Amino acid sequence: MRVKVILNPYANRWGAKDRAQATAEAFRAAGVECDLVVTGAIGQGTPEAEAAARGDYDAVIAAGGDGTINEVINGVLRASGDGPTRPFGIVPLGTANDFNLMAGLPKKIEESVRVIAAGRTRQIDAGQVNDRYFINNSAAAMEPMVTLENIKMTRLSGEIRYIVALLRALLKLKPWDMSLTWDGGGFDGPSYLLSVCNSPRTGGFMMAPGAVLDDGYLDMVFVPKVSKATVISILLKLMRGEHIHHPDVTFRRVTAIDLTSTPGTPVHSDGEIFTESATKVSYRILPGKVTLFTP
Repeated sequence: MRVKVILNPYANRWGAKDRAQATAEAFRAAGVECDLVVTGAIGQGTPEAEAAARGDYDAVIAAGGDGTINEVINGVLRASGDGPTRPFGIVPLGTANDFNLMAGLPKKIEESVRVIAAGRTRQIDAGQVNDRYFINNSAAAMEPMVTLENIKMTRLSGEIRYIVALLRALLKLKPWDMSLTWDGGGFDGPSYLLSVCNSPRTGGFMMAPGAVLDDGYLDMVFVPKVSKATVISILLKLMRGEHIHHPDVTFRRVTAIDLTSTPGTPVHSDGEIFTESATKVSYRILPGKVTLFTP
């Protein structure tokens, strides 16, 4: 087997940089020919992965966190055409590693490489948001607003950083006037949150409990404009995974969502902001599109 490994040195606050050699050695020890590239700029992983998936590699591997996975899977999906992707694997070197955890993949480098070397795969769904792809989660409105606040902070790390970013976002929160349609439903009016999930967990929280990677659906969590006290109540329930039962929360399994927003809304895919002011957003499910190495 010959694989292309795309490693993001910034993952886990530059912690992944020191694990590049260990990653390459793990592949060699497993008898896998490994061509490892360390990215030097945001977004580089996507064209690297697309070129590799169009080339003569047997598989493309993301070594990093959820952001790295997003860059790499976007390249792999762009190269896939109408069929399933080239086999895709993960070496988790990030902070939260939400997708890796939800996919039931190993946490350690050596174990992850052994899964890849064994060659067993499964087909999982991908989501498309406008011209971007995601395999864990995408969101508009409040959730990416929290991400933007998180990006601004440099001194804090871990869960406390996300909590502080959330508090800052709450202080600035204003509704977006949205018109949404989804399978059999819709909403028109001021809105606060739209989270679209392929797996249950994002940002360390179980946003869509029960979401399944290969069921052919996206799990939608939507909250219209409510009082700030209600927002806090929903967030407290979110920490326990109970928010989907709140009367002001709409939770649906869907195949498509279309929305317009005034003002334009920020949008992320797998935690990576790709626009801060989208006025039109379209979500679609791509059933069984990704060929994922699995234990």
